[in-house]
Amino acid sequence: MEEHIPVLLHETVDALPNIPQGIYVDCTVGRGGHSAYLCATKSLGHLYCFDQDQEAIEKASKRLEEKAKDITFIHQNFVHLREALHSYNVHEVAGIMMDLGVSSPQFDEKERGFSYRMDARLDMRMDRRQSLSAYEIVNQYDLSTLTKIFREYGEEPYAYEIAKQIVKEREKQPIETTFQLVDVIKKSLPMKVLKKKGHPAKQVFQAIRIAVNDELHVLEKALQDALSLLQVGGRLAIISFHSLEDRIVKHAFQKASTKIATPRGLPTLKEDEPSYRLITRHPILANEDEQTKNPRSKSAKLRVIERIKKGCEER
Repeated sequence: MEEHIPVLLHETVDALPNIPQGIYVDCTVGRGGHSAYLCATKSLGHLYCFDQDQEAIEKASKRLEEKAKDITFIHQNFVHLREALHSYNVHEVAGIMMDLGVSSPQFDEKERGFSYRMDARLDMRMDRRQSLSAYEIVNQYDLSTLTKIFREYGEEPYAYEIAKQIVKEREKQPIETTFQLVDVIKKSLPMKVLKKKGHPAKQVFQAIRIAVNDELHVLEKALQDALSLLQVGGRLAIISFHSLEDRIVKHAFQKASTKIATPRGLPTLKEDEPSYRLITRHPILANEDEQTKNPRSKSAKLRVIERIKKGCEER
């Protein structure tokens, strides 16, 4: 198995402020790469590491065991960020990181069923405690729901054709494995698409994975909670890997950093000024060297925002 290489490692961690005895949060600890570098470079008060994947928690805790007294691992989806931190009596933090999507180790582990390049039972659950998997979506969801998932979460032009073929094939026998699903997808597409560069199943697999893990709704809630948790001078850094995620992050950051419009002729009040400022007006991308060493970084986009004042409701 390939060594896990954290994406945009220095760019992400270096963007967070170094606040003495600051509290930091890694919402997606994965194998602990970003957290290890953060521990080495910041005046750490305490670090809270979230992950819904128990195996990730185990690997990260082993990697970070030298800093064990300064780290709390939380085996939860970061949709519970605010409630979980409040349970530890944490209401303000200096820095928060989110590395969205599926981690490389999850893709590399055949039995997790994330990859269209390895044959395994359809699964795609980031949290193995949940009941809904890719198998249920592929074999139980109706034609219109499948079409909507492929179109909205995968931006797949042939969403209807693929969904229709899936419904037809599963009437004969269940679609149980990743390779079975790949074959059905290929049957649904015209030759001009199959001849194009890139894997024909990529967008559908992305769509199913997002649906299984409810990734976009989770991101929307967690993003707002993360913004509310930042102390003045605190920063939130988010790495996204596809346009749907990046669009959510971009719009949320723009909204948070834009002053409230006042009617013409009325003075601008201090309360109307934004509580946040953009650190990255345009996303930071991986440099050529990183993209060569780590192909996954090619689609990565990093956006960073800073809190500059408390909202009037929080004073």
